[in-house]
Amino acid sequence: MMEDRTPGFMKLLWILGLFCLWIPAHAQMKIPPETVQQWALVFSVQLRDLTTKYSGSQLLQKKLKDVESIIKIVELDGDRLVKEYSDEMERMLGSKMKSVKRLAESAEDADLYHEFNASLKFDYYNSMLINTVDEDGNYVELGGEFPLEENEHFNNLPVNTQQSDIQVPTNVYNKDPYILNAIYNSEALNDIFLSNFQKDPTLTWQYFGSSTGFFRIYPGIRWTPDSNGVAAFDCRNRNWYIQAATSPKDIIIMVDISGSMKGLKMTIARHTINTILDTLGENDFVNIIAYTDYVRYVEPCFRGTLVQADLDNREHFKTLVEELHVKGEAKIKNAMKESFKILNEARASGQGSMCNQAIMLITDGAMEDFESIFEEFNWPERRVRVFTYLIGREMTFAQNTKWIACNNKGYYTHISTLADVQENVMEYLHVLSRPMVINHDHDIIWTEAYMDTVLPNTKELFNTKAQSLLLMTSVAMPVFSKKKETLSHGILLGVVGSDVPLMEVMKLAPRYTLGAHGYAFLITNNGYILAHPDLRPLYKDGKKLRPKPNYNSVDLSEVEWEDTDELLRTAMVNGETGSISLSVRALVDKGKRPLYLINEYFYTNIDETPFSLGVVLTKGHGKLAFMGNVSVEEGLHDLTSPDLSIASEWTYCETDIDPAHRKYNQLQAAIRYLLGKEPDLECDEVLLQQTLFDAVVTAPLEAYWTALMLDDKVEPGVETAFLGTRAGLMRITRYAGVETRVAKRFLSPSDKDNLFTIDHFPLWYRLAVENTPGTFYYYPVNDKGVKYVIATTAVTVSSEGKTAMAGAIGLQMSLDLLEKRFWAIAKQPSDTDCANVDGVCPLSCESVDLNCFLVDNNGFILLSKERSEVGRFFGEVDGSVMASLVKMGMFKKVSLFDYQAMCRNSHHHASSARPLLSPFYSIAALMRWFFSNALMILLDLNLCSLWHPDYFVDAKAGYHTTHKQKKVEPLLPCDTVYPGFMYDPSVREANSLIKCGRCQKMFVVQQIPDSNLVVVVTQADCDCSRQYGPMLLEPEELKYILHLLRHSEAAPCWSQAAGQCSEDSRLTLRYQL
Repeated sequence: MMEDRTPGFMKLLWILGLFCLWIPAHAQMKIPPETVQQWALVFSVQLRDLTTKYSGSQLLQKKLKDVESIIKIVELDGDRLVKEYSDEMERMLGSKMKSVKRLAESAEDADLYHEFNASLKFDYYNSMLINTVDEDGNYVELGGEFPLEENEHFNNLPVNTQQSDIQVPTNVYNKDPYILNAIYNSEALNDIFLSNFQKDPTLTWQYFGSSTGFFRIYPGIRWTPDSNGVAAFDCRNRNWYIQAATSPKDIIIMVDISGSMKGLKMTIARHTINTILDTLGENDFVNIIAYTDYVRYVEPCFRGTLVQADLDNREHFKTLVEELHVKGEAKIKNAMKESFKILNEARASGQGSMCNQAIMLITDGAMEDFESIFEEFNWPERRVRVFTYLIGREMTFAQNTKWIACNNKGYYTHISTLADVQENVMEYLHVLSRPMVINHDHDIIWTEAYMDTVLPNTKELFNTKAQSLLLMTSVAMPVFSKKKETLSHGILLGVVGSDVPLMEVMKLAPRYTLGAHGYAFLITNNGYILAHPDLRPLYKDGKKLRPKPNYNSVDLSEVEWEDTDELLRTAMVNGETGSISLSVRALVDKGKRPLYLINEYFYTNIDETPFSLGVVLTKGHGKLAFMGNVSVEEGLHDLTSPDLSIASEWTYCETDIDPAHRKYNQLQAAIRYLLGKEPDLECDEVLLQQTLFDAVVTAPLEAYWTALMLDDKVEPGVETAFLGTRAGLMRITRYAGVETRVAKRFLSPSDKDNLFTIDHFPLWYRLAVENTPGTFYYYPVNDKGVKYVIATTAVTVSSEGKTAMAGAIGLQMSLDLLEKRFWAIAKQPSDTDCANVDGVCPLSCESVDLNCFLVDNNGFILLSKERSEVGRFFGEVDGSVMASLVKMGMFKKVSLFDYQAMCRNSHHHASSARPLLSPFYSIAALMRWFFSNALMILLDLNLCSLWHPDYFVDAKAGYHTTHKQKKVEPLLPCDTVYPGFMYDPSVREANSLIKCGRCQKMFVVQQIPDSNLVVVVTQADCDCSRQYGPMLLEPEELKYILHLLRHSEAAPCWSQAAGQCSEDSRLTLRYQL
């Protein structure tokens, strides 16, 4: 039988042998490198001629050369700039503080001379009821006629600039005698509101938040309730109110989770804890202990310590509190001992707020003998106040819980329903404010950055404004009773305040002085970002933009992440003045394109505020600026050209001071000022002079572009020529009509990425100035499925051995145009002489055996036979070739970090927690470095990711459908790392074979001279996808075992001893993972 099988078996082996021999023969397709090189050379010439001709770049460079004798190049002095800007900001913020002081004085005087009237009848304008009529057409009570007009200064909201009105929360009775008396008193603020606005027309919202719960706002608005008709807004919960009303504090929340707390009691207890947490801020410190017959920290990682009460940690605690379950018997002694130990140790070691300390006891009864605990830990000094919250309807143990509070300088409240929680929790703030009130210290506070989502229509602004323009800070001051008979009681009447849009502050550091990559930024004394061009406070949730949960607690080190030793952050948090130089990987084009820059940081504090200012200049061209001079008459002629515009978000002239000027845009205001028609306008003379000069120098381009359209048939696909200068001036010509133009949105008002904004120079400008002047930089654009190509180059001026960037000029083209040109070149005719060619000849990209690409210097596809691949990263399309190019050194892989990402299934609460004390900083920093680099190894292996930063993907809201409805996991803040790629221009060509199982894949890569592009030609019939997966730009979430804490100096402290803590009590900078 074996012998019978042998011939058949041998025949099978012979066939397999022939097949194996055939495979490599089939795979040995040879692509001649010299052919691809010739394609690259020919296309280089055509591309350069095309872009040079239709952009007019050589003409503009010649005109700049002609004026070099009359210009002056200056080197920017960063130390001087940061000092000038900080002084300007100090003056501006100082004027806001003066306005608030006037409000506080008026409110206190009004109360001083008012006698309480229990039967007072008083009608006021209730913002929920104004302009509301009943069925008979009569105005309802408290809702009389209240004229409203849209006002651009107040985000185009309908307002009444002659009158304030009152908002009262739904849970507060709007005719309560105490409310009516307080509202009557606050009527005196109307005149001060108006007077302040007249003195400083840049003021926005002014307000008074009463301790009784009502909110007086100027200008008056109509308040819109929520979908249930409820006005849930309570000014006493707002950060500006809480910070102004109290000093920094250390809080231990003790919650009873014994069996008797089940059901509604536990629901009320959770709500009470959350409400207490909402009253804390970044200058406060907290921990939560749950107790039965044993002590349990709700977060075991925080055992025996305090954590900063920033937003991340508060939200983390709220999540954990929801997971509490009741069981066992309540034993208060051990929990109380633990709480006192934490607070005493923090005070003894100089940690925490070094100010007020309190224990919040939440229970349905206290049966033990606990007097010995207070004798051991708190008496006789009573440094720790104890506030007690009796939960439930039972009053059996009311006397005990009241005794605890009253004998420890605290406050007792009884909470029987969820509706009682808000008012009762707020009482502790009044107690903690008493020392400050008795001493009559009017500390002015400034809040962190925030978006006011309470006012009507604010959410609509998310879709129409740049993210940075939405942020604001508030300045606030407490208002006290000055009556002699109540002075010793320390009665807080409320808090006055005003909002300050950070956009107005940052205008004082004008972008034109700082250059294409320069910028200014502000941080708080806690190291949190107030304003920064790289701050991304919003994320996309479906089709809506929403604020990130932690948008106002983004640390400086999470934006300036190259500051690995945190030298910059430490100096700024400490309020120092100085400078530092850092090598950075600047990110442009939504984080996809890294640029290696050397940034010089100059910083100083802003006096009388908790803020520090930083100014960044890029070493090299970023520190050089040129000044030109022309007559107003000559400049005005060219400034009125129809193809010219200036940066609408920059301040050439201040149009917001005089309401009569608000109707003018910046170009109109500048022209009217220069013509002498509006001499009262406040304008930036230096910026206007440079704008006039730029208008004159660039004027010939208008005639040049027009002549091309009239005298020469413009090649189809050439759509838009454009230029921009450092002064924010732009000229645009449309070669193609709107009907035939592919890129209809390009350079339109909604195309923020390509315009001069308050946050950044246009993308094409920033890319051009980092490229060789005169050499065009090409890159693809995918604008919501509309694909096109932009070519851009820098133009320069030279004087006395210095060369400065004067601007950028470019051309926008359709893909059809480049495809037509390139495919015609990348095709050898059938009669090609192939005698001396070693390889496939004639060679053509039309062949099904070849894949051909144009790839830019960051690895993104500019042209492909598949239009769907344009704009994608080349490694996603062909991982085998991209991996080889990285290995050969033609492309370099760069690690990029995003500490403002949003992730699904993120265990963010673990990584965001910031404990106060730790001896392990050095180990923690090393571990963070290790995990960051370890994840880059994972990226090299191209493992797929489950996480997405908001740079790359949109959050999907609601539900998706599979076999049944399944809720999508919410997005949470997280840290991510992802790869970027940069071309090494010293490697001009590459070709190789890639072994892919049964075939070998050949590829040839050739640099296109005078550009940032390469031609990539690959063998199409060898599939390497099994051996080489796609190289993705997907981010990986960074996971930390230990977590970094950054602290700062705390706000001024008023302790229960009614005196200000010494300067030594301020916090020092500490770190922690």
